[in-house]
Amino acid sequence: MKLESNAFQNGGEIPRKYGYNNDNINPPLIFSDVPNTAKSLALIMDDPDAMGAVGKIWVHWIVWNIEPNVHEIKENSIPPNSIQGKTDFGKTNYGGPAPPDKEHTYVFKLYALDDKLNLDSGSTKSQLEKAMKEYIIAESKLEGRYAP
Repeated sequence: MKLESNAFQNGGEIPRKYGYNNDNINPPLIFSDVPNTAKSLALIMDDPDAMGAVGKIWVHWIVWNIEPNVHEIKENSIPPNSIQGKTDFGKTNYGGPAPPDKEHTYVFKLYALDDKLNLDSGSTKSQLEKAMKEYIIAESKLEGRYAP
């Protein structure tokens, strides 16, 4: 399974407009080679580099119950019928990169699951990870850099 963006290369710089203090819209994401047995997809975007600045991995976006036949999330949108969880910004929508100190690497993780999740909107990343743990059949990641 592959996760890509036509806005930035893996390991490349995330364009400014996707930043929290700019347009704060999600970048386009493209999924390919999703397993035929997938019943849903889940996406997590977080910032492991925030550990040094704020003492935890900062959660920027979580989305689940994405239909397995969805092959992209367009810029500034979410897939139909999907559910978003609560980020560390206290909201249930995309929160763009906002490094407080230096350049950070942001990680988008895509999971193919062999079931849909019975998880309420506004659930946290840890609740999502716990709920999907037994259902993950494939995963992929895309990393991007962003500086203040």
